[in-house]
Parts: sequence; C-alpha cells; structure tokens
Amino acid sequence: MTAKRIGYFLTFAAFSIISLTACSNDGDQNEDQNNDNDSTLVIPVEARDVLRGDISAYYSNTATLEAVEEAVIVSKVRGIVEEILVEEGDMVKKGQVIARIEDDQYRIETERAKATMDRMYNDYQRNKELFEKELISAEVYENSRYDYESQKSAYELAKLSLEYTAIRSPISGVISERFIKVGNMIGTDQQVYRVTNFDPIQAVLHIPEHEMYKIRKGQRAELMVDAIPGKLFTGKVERISPVIDPQTGTFKTTVYLDDKEDILRPGMFGRIKIVYDTRFNTRMIPKNAIISEDETQSVFVIKDSLAFRRIIKTGYVNGTNIEVLEGLDDGEIVVTTGQGSLSDSTRVNVVGL
Repeated sequence: MTAKRIGYFLTFAAFSIISLTACSNDGDQNEDQNNDNDSTLVIPVEARDVLRGDISAYYSNTATLEAVEEAVIVSKVRGIVEEILVEEGDMVKKGQVIARIEDDQYRIETERAKATMDRMYNDYQRNKELFEKELISAEVYENSRYDYESQKSAYELAKLSLEYTAIRSPISGVISERFIKVGNMIGTDQQVYRVTNFDPIQAVLHIPEHEMYKIRKGQRAELMVDAIPGKLFTGKVERISPVIDPQTGTFKTTVYLDDKEDILRPGMFGRIKIVYDTRFNTRMIPKNAIISEDETQSVFVIKDSLAFRRIIKTGYVNGTNIEVLEGLDDGEIVVTTGQGSLSDSTRVNVVGL
C-alpha cells in the first residue's frame, strides 16, 4: 500500500514539473514577442532640414505715431472772420492764405499812419536843411528826426497788422482741424486751424537704459500697425537722446518711417522693431524644434530612421526661426513635431519633411 502511494506521488510531481516547464516556455515566448513589438514601434514625427540664411536681432516696443511737423495756427490780430478758404483734409503750402479777417479798420489805420509819417518826413527834411545852415538848434533837428522815425515804426506796425488779416499756413501739410467759422469774432492768439505734415511720420520710443549700447543712429526699423494688418513699413533711427531719464530709466529714441503710399497717420498704434545686428548665412532651425530644460536646449536629430537627442547652443531668434551656434551640421534633419513621444534611439517615421 505504501509503495502505491509513493508511486502516485512521484507521478504527480513529474506531471507538475512538466506543466511548469511548459508554462515557463509559453511565458518566455510571450515576453520575446512583446520585446519584438516594442523594438519595431515607430513614432510618426514632422521634421525639417538645418538650413542657412540671414537672421537679425532686434529690440521691440510699441508706440503711437506722430507727425514730425505740426502747427496750431493762431490769429495775430483781433477781428471778425470774413472768409474761410480751406477745409479739413485740404492740402496747403507754406505761406498759403487759408482764412481772412475783416480788414477795413486796419486798412484805414494804415493809411492814416502813412499820411502822418509822410508829413513828419517833410518836417524832418526841412529841419535838416535848416540845421545844416545853422538856422535851428540841434535839439529841434533831433526832435524832428525822432518824431519821423517813431511814426515810421507806427506805420510799419499798422501795415503788419493789415497783412495779418490774411491768415497764412506756416508749414506745408494737410488741414487736420478747423476751429473757426465765418462771422466768428476771434481774438489775438486764438486758434484757427491745425496743419499736419504727414511726411515723414515718426515714432518716439522710450527704451530701457540697458539696451542703450545696442541702438545706433541709422539702424533699420520695421513697423506693423493695428489699423493696417499684414502691411510692413520700414524706417530708420533718426535721433537718440544722450541722457537717461532718472525717473523712468529710459532714453528717448526717434524713428522716422518711410510711407511712400501715404497711408500712415498720426495717432495710429504700432509695434516697432529696431534691427541692431544681422548675421548672414548662419545655421537656422524652426523654433518649435527646441526642447528646453532648465538652461539646456536640445533637439532630436534623425539618422537612419532613428531619433537621437543632441544638446545645442542657440543664438538670435527671428520670427519662426532660431540660430544654431553649436551642435548641428548643415543638412541634418531635426524633429519639429512629436518630440514629446521620443527617447534616445526611438525609431521614427517622418511625415512632414
């Protein structure tokens, strides 16, 4: 009986060992199959070549456009507005008459001043002859000369007031605002018109002092305005203030803009870039290829359908591109989309090259 039990036990043990061995072999086969599947996993990515081109560094800021030349015209004499010769939007030339004030009173005063001057001139000439003949005293002669010269000045002032009844533009430009109407009584120094010259248009920037060493007169500037989307305007740095405002820590920089189409207007809001350096024929890649971690920047480089991570050193950024100073060679391919799914030596399928 004991011998039978021992036989059964040995038979059961042998069967169990065979079963465990079979299970183990099946497990190894499944693991090998999984490993094979992992090794053949392919990640789709988009990629671009390392290219060469020109890239610029710039300082960017916002500003409201201003006219370089603008004048508020005031009346130099008192009177009633008799005639308005130009309206808002009209072009005017320097010295052009743009309005008239009633001049009857000023004309009469001028004529009276001239008549008085002529009489005093005759008296002066007669006294001069008498003085040369020593028939009158020097005091009488000098008084007559003084009276004549004083009245001459009064006549010049009266004539000038008469001329001022014709209001003239001091600059060439466009009538941007009118303040008077026909029949208005206006006083001396009262505003009558605003004239604006749109050529050139300028932008005044207040730039932080730490940027001062970068900005130079004559540097190229680029402008985009909200009112004219998609249109790029160019210009140059015209003036740079040599002092720093102690209250704001900024220095004033004036940019003149080139507007051949005459579509920029004072008051427009714009974004300005001042280009302070340009590197020519330098290596560039799309900015979205960069992976930034702390102070390290890297990219995935594709070689033989495998992606390898590589640390690089970058330079200027301009638009959608970034300059590569170290770490990449011409013609290499970098991943631009899909980096988050990659690790070193991952097999990839490029779908956007």
